[in-house]
Amino acid sequence: MTAGIHFSPLALTRALPFLPLAQGDIDYQVDRRGEPDLIDTLLADPATKVVLTRGGLVAVPRGQGDLVDYENVKMRLATLPGAYVGEELRRYPEAVAMFLGSYGGVRGECVIAVDISRVPDAGEGAVPGAQPNGVLGVQDAGTVDGAMGLANANGNAAGKRAGESGGAAESAAPFGVPDSAGQGADDAFDESVSTPASHAAPKPTLLQQAVTRFDWVDLRGFAPHANAREAGQATSAVTLSIWHSRQQFCPTCGAPVLPSLAGWAQRCSNQADGNRILFPRVEPAVITAVVDGQDRLLLQHNAAWKDPNLYSVSAGFVEAGENLEHACRREAREETGIQLGEVRYLGSQPWPFPASLMMAFKAHAITTDVHVDGSETVTARWVTRDEYTAELIAGRMVAPGRATIARYMIEEWLGREL
Repeated sequence: MTAGIHFSPLALTRALPFLPLAQGDIDYQVDRRGEPDLIDTLLADPATKVVLTRGGLVAVPRGQGDLVDYENVKMRLATLPGAYVGEELRRYPEAVAMFLGSYGGVRGECVIAVDISRVPDAGEGAVPGAQPNGVLGVQDAGTVDGAMGLANANGNAAGKRAGESGGAAESAAPFGVPDSAGQGADDAFDESVSTPASHAAPKPTLLQQAVTRFDWVDLRGFAPHANAREAGQATSAVTLSIWHSRQQFCPTCGAPVLPSLAGWAQRCSNQADGNRILFPRVEPAVITAVVDGQDRLLLQHNAAWKDPNLYSVSAGFVEAGENLEHACRREAREETGIQLGEVRYLGSQPWPFPASLMMAFKAHAITTDVHVDGSETVTARWVTRDEYTAELIAGRMVAPGRATIARYMIEEWLGREL
C-alpha cells in the first residue's frame, strides 16, 4: 500500500531561523529623515550612540580586531560621544552622517553612523572631491560568487586590524594609517623628539585620532561575533557608507551629489536639472540549495574563489525583468546543466559587497547529470550528508564563511551546525 508513496525532498523545508546580517530590530523612523537639523539635534542628545565606518570597515575597540578568527568570542562597535562628533562634522563636511534609527523605550536610544573615509589623515589637508582608495565594494567582484569567495580568501582574514597583512586589512593600507617605523622607543615618550617645534604638525582631530585608536574590521569578520542589534547597525552603516563612497556624482547629469534624508539618500546639486533625489542601489541576487530525489545536495566550486577547496551552492544576479524563481532555474542550468522543478523560499539577507540583497531558495532537481560551464563554475558534484561531513573532516572541502547565507542554507539541509 505504501510502496509507491513518494515524498518531495522539499517537504520538510523550513525558513532559515537565523541569518547574521538580517538581525536588525531598530525602528528606522523614516518619517524623521526629512527633519531640518535632525543630525545636529540627535548628536546633542546624550542618549545618542555614534559609530564609525571607514573604507567599508567598522570601528571596534582597540585589540578586538585580533578576535575575528576565534570561535565563541564577542565583539562590539566602538562609540564616540555625540557632542564632540557634531563639532567634527562641521569641521569635515566630507564626512557622511547617517541616522540609523531608534530603539525607543525609556532611554530612547538613537544610533548615528559616521563615515570618515574622506576625512584627511592627520597632517594632511583636505582634497576636494578626492576618492579614497581601498574602499571595500568599490571594485565589483563581477559576480555574486566572486563576492562570496572574498569571504573565504586568505583564511578568515576578512576582519583583521587595519595595517596587518591579509584580507580586509589590506584595504585599510591606502588610507595612509601612520605607523611607528623609524622611531625609537624613547620617541614614544616625547612627541617633539623627531619634530622640530617650528614644524610641529597640528594635533590630530577626534575623527583623525579614531583611525589609529580603534581597530577596523570587515563586516564579515564582525557580524558573527556581535549581538543582534550591533550586527544590524553595522550592516546598515556599511551598506550606506559604501554607496556614498561609490556614488559621488549624479548618474543622470554628472553633477556632484550631497547627502540627503539623514544619509539615506543623495540630492543632485544641479539646480537646472531639478536637484533630483537619489536612493541607494540594491542589486537582487538569488542563491539556491539544489537537492535531488535522494536528498543529495549539489555543491560547486567557482573560478572566482581563491580557496580551491571552497564549495558552496548556486548563486547569481537577477536579470532585468526576471522573477526570482526563473533566476534560480536559469542560474542552475547555466552553471551546472541541472534543470530545476519546485522552488521554495528560505529567507534573505543584505550582502553589501557592494550592494547585493541575497534571496535564498531550496529547489528540487529534476535532472542529475552535471555539466559545468567551465568558465564561471569549475566543478560541481552531488554529496550525501555523510559524504559532505567526510570531505570537511579531510579538508577536501571548506564550508562558506559564517557571515554568508550559503552556510545556513547548507546547515538547513545538513540538519546541524557546521
